[in-house]
Amino acid sequence: MRYIQKRDWVWILPISLALGAGLSFIQPGDWLIGWLAFSILFMLSGMLLIASVRWAGAGKALMWMVILAFALRFGGGVSTYLLLPVLGHEDTDDQSGHIFTDAHRRDDQAWDLAASDRPILDAFNRRFAYDQYGGLLAFSAFIYRYLSPDAHRVLLLVLVSALMGVLGLPFLWKALHSQWDEKVALASGWIFALYPESVLLGGSAMREPYLHAFSAFALWGFIDWHLNHNKKSFLWLGLGIAGMLLVSPSIALVTLIILGGWLYFSSERRKIPWWAVVAALLIFVAGLFLLSSALDRQGNLGGGTPLGVINNFVRESLRWNVYKIEEESGWVQKLFDENPRWIRLPFVLVYGILQPVLPATLIAPTTVIWKVIFILRSLGWYALLPALILSFVAGASTSADAKRKILLWLSFVAWGWVLFTALRGGGDQWDNPRYRVILLVWQAIVAGHVWVWWRETRNAWVGRVLTMELVFLAVFTQWYLNRYLQIGFQLPFVGMIALILGIWLLLLVWGLWRDRWVGVGHGV
Repeated sequence: MRYIQKRDWVWILPISLALGAGLSFIQPGDWLIGWLAFSILFMLSGMLLIASVRWAGAGKALMWMVILAFALRFGGGVSTYLLLPVLGHEDTDDQSGHIFTDAHRRDDQAWDLAASDRPILDAFNRRFAYDQYGGLLAFSAFIYRYLSPDAHRVLLLVLVSALMGVLGLPFLWKALHSQWDEKVALASGWIFALYPESVLLGGSAMREPYLHAFSAFALWGFIDWHLNHNKKSFLWLGLGIAGMLLVSPSIALVTLIILGGWLYFSSERRKIPWWAVVAALLIFVAGLFLLSSALDRQGNLGGGTPLGVINNFVRESLRWNVYKIEEESGWVQKLFDENPRWIRLPFVLVYGILQPVLPATLIAPTTVIWKVIFILRSLGWYALLPALILSFVAGASTSADAKRKILLWLSFVAWGWVLFTALRGGGDQWDNPRYRVILLVWQAIVAGHVWVWWRETRNAWVGRVLTMELVFLAVFTQWYLNRYLQIGFQLPFVGMIALILGIWLLLLVWGLWRDRWVGVGHGV
C-alpha cells in the first residue's frame, strides 16, 4: 500500500502486539491464538485507517478525528462488555456483555455456524433468522472460523465493527471537501465521528457501522464521478452498493434514490444519463428481490410480489408498533382510551421523533451504566435535532442554485427517514434511534452545513429553535419528576402539550415580528 510508510510500523506493530496481548487475557481460549488474532486485526485496522487518511489528503485534523472516533467506539465496546455483567441487569444480554439483543443473538449464531462443519454460506438460509439478510452473519462466522477457531472471542467482532464505523470517515471528508469546502467537511466529519448513537453501535457487532462505511464509499464514488468524470470511482460506488445489498438491501435502495435525486437536482438540464438509469434500475430490482426474500423469510407475509411483501411488512410493522406502545405504557394507554382513534398514528409519529426522550432518561430509575448510556444517546439526538429542523432554512440560504437544491433534497431525505423510522420503530427507545442513525452520513452532511451556516451568519433562529427545545425539555422534565418522584404537580397530558405549543407559538410569532421590524434573521 503506497500510503503506508516504513516508519508507520514503528508504532503500529508494538501497539498492535501490546493491545492484542491484553485483549487475549480477558477473552477465553488459548492465549497465543487470541493474541495473534487480535494483533492481526489491530495491524489491519491501523494500516487501513492510516492509508485512507493519507489518501484523503486532510492532514492532522482528520487523523486525530479518526483516532478519537476509533478509540471511542472500541474503548466503549470493551468497557460495556466488561461492565455490563457487573453493573447491568440480570438478563442474558447484560450478563454476556451485549448492549443489543440483535448483536447477542447474531453473535451466538455466528459462533455456532463457525464451530460447525457447515459452509459459511449457510448463513443465508432460513435456519439463521436473527440476521435478516445473512451477509453480516456470514462475515462474522468467517472471522470466528479462521481467526478464533478454538474459542468464542466476542471482542474480535467488536474490533471489526469499530473499524467499519470509522473507515468511512476519510471518504466522507474527501467527498465533502471536493463538493463543498474544508469547513463543511470538518463539521460533518466531527458530527459523524462523535455522534453517541453511532459510537454505541460502533462498539457492538451491529450492521449500522458497516452501512455507514458503505454509504461513505458510495458517496465518494458518486462525487468523484460526478465532479471529475473519473470512471475508476465506479469501483467505490459499486463496492458501497454491493456491501449494502449484502448487509441491508433496503438501504441500498434508499441510497440509490438519494444519489438519483442528487444527480437530478445538480444537473442543469435535470437529465440523468440513460446508462445510469439502467444500472440503477437493475440494482434496484435486485435489491427489491433480496429485501422481499429476506422479509418473507422471517414470516409468511404473503403479497405475491416483492412490492406486496414489502407493503405487508411495513403495514404490519406500523400496526404492531402502535400496539406495542399502548401495551408498554399505562399513560399512553390511558391517552388512547380518552381520545379519538385517529390521534394514535400522529402520536406514535411525534413520540418516535422524540425518542430517546431526554427527560425520561434523566429521571427514570435504572442502573448506573444504563443511565450513562441512555443520557449520552439522548443528548446526542437532542443536539442533532435542532440542526435537522434548521436544515431547510440553511439550505434555502445558499446562494448557488444547484447546491441549494442539493441541500434541500438532502434535508428532505433526512426528515423523510426520521419520520419513516418514527413510524417503523414507534416509541421503541432502541430500534427507533438505531434505524434513524442508519442514514447518519446524510444527516451529518446536512447538520454540518447548518453549523457552518450559523457560524457565518449568526442567524437568530438557531437560538430561537434551541429555546423552543429547552421549553419542551423543561416542561416534560417537570412532568417526569412528578410521575417518578412525586415532585411538584402534574398537568394533564393534553394540558401539558397545549402549554408547550402555546409557548412555541409565542416564540414563533415574536421571532417573525422581530425579523420583520428589526432585521431579517439577525440579533436576538
